[in-house]
Amino acid sequence: MPPSDGAPRFGALNPAHRAERAGCDQPAFRARVLHVVQAASTAPLRARSVKGPSRAVWEGPVPVDPLWNSTRARELASQRRPGALIRLGREHRAWTLAALGDRLGCSPATVSRLERSTRVVDLTLVHRAALEVGVPRHVLVSSLAPPTPTASTATRVTASPHAEEDPMRRRTLLTATAAAGPAALLLGVDEALADTPAPTGTGPLDARLAAARDLYDKGTHAPLLAALPGLIADGHAAASSRRELDQARLSSVYSLAAAVLIKLGSYEQARLTADRARTWAEVSGSPLASAAAVRELAIVLRHQDRGEEAQRLMSTAASGVQATGLRTDASASAYAQMLCTLAYTAARGGHRAEALAMTEEARRAASRLPQTAPPGRLFPISPGKNLRPAQFPTAERKARLGTDMARAWWAWKRPEQTTQALLSAYRASPAEVRDRPAIRSIVHELAERHPRTTGVRELRAAVRQRSS
Repeated sequence: MPPSDGAPRFGALNPAHRAERAGCDQPAFRARVLHVVQAASTAPLRARSVKGPSRAVWEGPVPVDPLWNSTRARELASQRRPGALIRLGREHRAWTLAALGDRLGCSPATVSRLERSTRVVDLTLVHRAALEVGVPRHVLVSSLAPPTPTASTATRVTASPHAEEDPMRRRTLLTATAAAGPAALLLGVDEALADTPAPTGTGPLDARLAAARDLYDKGTHAPLLAALPGLIADGHAAASSRRELDQARLSSVYSLAAAVLIKLGSYEQARLTADRARTWAEVSGSPLASAAAVRELAIVLRHQDRGEEAQRLMSTAASGVQATGLRTDASASAYAQMLCTLAYTAARGGHRAEALAMTEEARRAASRLPQTAPPGRLFPISPGKNLRPAQFPTAERKARLGTDMARAWWAWKRPEQTTQALLSAYRASPAEVRDRPAIRSIVHELAERHPRTTGVRELRAAVRQRSS
């Protein structure tokens, strides 16, 4: 079934998985779960205004334990040592390693490694431990955030480290770099995640973020990957203002990065970016930003076979959005989208009744939305069971319909239908077939097992073109 949470789906399923989900893979069930489908997984954020002092302001009048305004706490935060902050909080409460481990459900040795480590390995565990020992959110974010980049006098182009280039030449080089394909461009994203680049100063962040979302909707992954390092750099520069809207925008940048990394099968990078999106969303106080970030994180967890944890995260975030009263189109659409992701995760786990219940609730939440959405903002709902590409407004969604149906057909051992669904996806957005490892795997298996099936040769050529 083609949900719309921006992540790869079934992949090449082994017989055990097929048997486990046999009750969920029937056409009638799949059609009902598909009754509610959103068209865009990266809708522009509408951050709310919050009165009172910003929770991200380190120097401001934040009502917390005086411990966290101490010189020691400030030093640890500035040194980017979240583990040491957790130890400070634990010792302040006179807890042993075992006592904190009991609360976290892990061993004392795990807690000790968490506190001593200078590198964050599991951000989810860091969040939980910090919450247990009382580390304030704004202090934790200060310890997790990369150092604020400083603007250089000119834009330095990585392709030519000995020359300082003008903006026109820089754009030309970036365009040439984008032609290298997603695999090569992932290195640039890796570097941006490890060490935030200097701000680019190339234009308003909102407009560039909207353009990046448009690239995502078109399924053009290479140009989007090329744009991400600059967006991350400028997002951090803007968030240094400590305004909640700027922090929410940075969260949105990381959520978009996570979405495209999930598509490319780069789950470790996607996990990191989704965690950062979640952290900045929580600091901003925007329930919609938090919902988007948690949704991407849950998708990553699902691909890492942590479906139950993904369900818990999504359920909590969905409740947070519901608590807003769903008085706006943005909140209602976000709530419906999260319920669709919950339904898909439940179906993946074989929980048919839960998946159907979530889908029905999503349908009710979406019923208030306009039939025709403003471009690039809301999530149009596709009516009926006979889904067709024409019902979806973007190339990425049209292609996802094809790839997800191909996975279902492949699970049912129907090579002809699988091939036709993949060809439909390829014609809508070639990158959805070329760039996604799980889809390429199906194409390779089709070529090996059913080389004479009509259309298989065309698909194989498309994948080879991507690999060459």
